[in-house]
Amino acid sequence: MKITDLLRNETIAIDVKATSKEDVIKQAVALIGRSGAISDLEVYEKGVFKREEESTTGIGEGIAIPHCKNDVVKKPVLAAMVIPDGVDYASIDGEPVKLLFLIAAPNTEDNVHLDVLARLSEMLMNYEFCEKLMAAKDAKEFLQIVDESESGKIEEEKAEVSEKFPRVLAVTACPTGIAHTYMAEEALKNKAKEMGISIKVETNGSGGVKNLLTDEEIEHCEGVVVAADTNVNVDRFAGKRVVQVAVAKGIHEPEELIKKALDPTTPIFKAGEERAASGSKEKESIGRQIYKHLMNGVSHMLPFVIGGGILIALAFLIDTIAGNAGDAAFGSVNAVAAWFKTVGGYAFSFMVWVLAGFIAMSIAGRPGLAVGMVGGYLATVTFNIAGRDDATSGFLGGIVAGFAAGYIVLGLAKLFKKMPKSLESLKPTLIYPILGILCIGAVMYVVNTPLLYVNIGFSKFLNFLNEQGLLLLLCALLAGMMAIDMGGPINKAAYVFGTAMLATASQQEPSGYVIMAAVMAGGMVPPLGIALASNLFPAKFSKDERKQAAANYIMGASFITEGAIPFAAADPIRVIVSCVAGSIVAGLGTGLFGAQLMAPHGGIFVLATIGPNWLSILLYFLSIVVGAFVTAMILGIWKPNHANPELGSWKGLQIGKK
Repeated sequence: MKITDLLRNETIAIDVKATSKEDVIKQAVALIGRSGAISDLEVYEKGVFKREEESTTGIGEGIAIPHCKNDVVKKPVLAAMVIPDGVDYASIDGEPVKLLFLIAAPNTEDNVHLDVLARLSEMLMNYEFCEKLMAAKDAKEFLQIVDESESGKIEEEKAEVSEKFPRVLAVTACPTGIAHTYMAEEALKNKAKEMGISIKVETNGSGGVKNLLTDEEIEHCEGVVVAADTNVNVDRFAGKRVVQVAVAKGIHEPEELIKKALDPTTPIFKAGEERAASGSKEKESIGRQIYKHLMNGVSHMLPFVIGGGILIALAFLIDTIAGNAGDAAFGSVNAVAAWFKTVGGYAFSFMVWVLAGFIAMSIAGRPGLAVGMVGGYLATVTFNIAGRDDATSGFLGGIVAGFAAGYIVLGLAKLFKKMPKSLESLKPTLIYPILGILCIGAVMYVVNTPLLYVNIGFSKFLNFLNEQGLLLLLCALLAGMMAIDMGGPINKAAYVFGTAMLATASQQEPSGYVIMAAVMAGGMVPPLGIALASNLFPAKFSKDERKQAAANYIMGASFITEGAIPFAAADPIRVIVSCVAGSIVAGLGTGLFGAQLMAPHGGIFVLATIGPNWLSILLYFLSIVVGAFVTAMILGIWKPNHANPELGSWKGLQIGKK
């Protein structure tokens, strides 16, 4: 099916005026309604806006391709608009949209809208084509330009001399599997043609995998380009030169990628356990690699920390309600509390093992998992070294074990690299487990004791801060860190520190509980503060922003700091500074009141577990509310009014910039 089969004069509008994204989409829906292909235009319009909520269809370079697949569409149809003055569309590059195509497709299995979208994306990669469309004097000329371009493209494809096996193979994919997938495909194909190099591009889009690369093609190719922001099967390219980059580089740097794939100096890709050593990916800094491996361990560890930690906190809550708060066995006195603490304790105990295992797996692939988990376990058990029966290194030992295990397995892979191929299967099943576990055992025997003293020293340092009244400053610092990048490296560093302190805290040394409380308070404030600001100062936010901000009440209350990210991305200085200020206030309040949190996550759902008494719950809640109010006030005063607020009766507080 061709684009011109779906586009008609009556569904093309030139010289459109629009005031907002919502306005231009409504105009486009009305335009497509002229085709008579939509049985219920209101239902279709809701479908278009629902799709827009998932991610913007503003693909950049002044182009938007909204689309909807719905039962009310009787046959596929396409509308097109030229907006000479542009309209703010929240595009991925922030540029106003001047050219818009709206696709309507029936709810059938053939995914016709994705096929048309793919061809449109490819054609719109041509700057001259877009310029001609925007310069069209009327709908007839616009349609003629599309027809000529599409016909020329088809003729070019027919005239191409196809080789049996392309020299270069490529795979493109993006998280949503729509525009960028096909734009990267087109860029690579166009550049390869210009360079006189045969290429085949596999696309991993919303409609599934297309142009699937065959085993024969892979066997005979000279190099492979993987331009993807999602996981694709790369093990099939073992033995080939493989260049792995983000999908954006496939669009903007196709020539460099093709040359690199054909360059004899590009490392040969190795599958399976040797993947990390192949050097086929873009070079990363050492710091970035360490962070990536650590976060892989943390992300897999969190379910154990959260599930187990909350169950343990509930055990303390149950014993508190039962009047056993002063008992030496607090948390296990009541039978129900003891059951919660036992189950939660077992889950929580997996924390260090899983952390170490998945750090190692990130470094060395699957063979690193067993070695890392054993190392993590050894960080939590006693070795009775030098007369001590408590030489466990805990959380810090788990991190050391994970990295040590990963690089031990990589070392073993290099050591046994030249084994006969007939014995290859012994590596992951016999050599790596036995030698790897033996080596990590020796490493942990050595590091457990010094790391134990590091943990003891750190605990004493925290107690010293507490005694000197400086724990308050640490709480403020960690809470502020939670708001700086809202789920990024700094936020994760503060959270990991908080969970580590939680793991070492006790009723006798509760500083870790206070730190965890400050961390969670700091993470709750940004989304709550932004949501509050949208209510107190509605003129500062667009209609779409106010709708999005409302959901931040739930996200903030649930300790999901990432709800603030869209606002920080749109206005980074004002939003980040406001959020950090509010989080610091919340952290100071937590430290000042000595609120103790025994659960690592949960937001308002674990407020009842705050200690040491019921008053602490109220004061902790008050700290978060005050922090959110500080964020809202700073943001509301600092942020200028939105151009088209479209407000109702409530205009908000009339202070700050106009």
